[in-house]
Amino acid sequence: MPPNLTGYYRFVSQENMDNYLRALDINVVLRKLVCLLKPDKEIIHMGDHMVIRTITSLRDYVMDFDLGVQFEEDLGPVDGRKCQTTVSWEGDQLVCEQLGEKRNRGWRHWLEGDQLHLRMTAEDEVCVQVFQKVK
Repeated sequence: MPPNLTGYYRFVSQENMDNYLRALDINVVLRKLVCLLKPDKEIIHMGDHMVIRTITSLRDYVMDFDLGVQFEEDLGPVDGRKCQTTVSWEGDQLVCEQLGEKRNRGWRHWLEGDQLHLRMTAEDEVCVQVFQKVK
């Protein structure tokens, strides 16, 4: 049975965000701004339904979805694109596949103790973020 990810997580660290954003064709000014942000995550996990909020001082981003069901994700706030997105479990990892203009786009979340890890990919770039559970 997959873990329940419900909780509030504070930003701890990130690696390679600038190159990840460059792979998404984000302009240099916005890349620099995003690299300064320290987002929090709030996850509500209710059976096969999940809500993941990424919370920043600039803008919040909300994903509200059913596991295993493809939906159109509007990534306008991120890079102006739309993707066909499916989120499902692979063992203890929550895996998101975002089909669209960019190859190999998606992410995976997993827990290690009370830390939430996020690995985001686009093209050949990988960004890793770590968050500490607080609630």
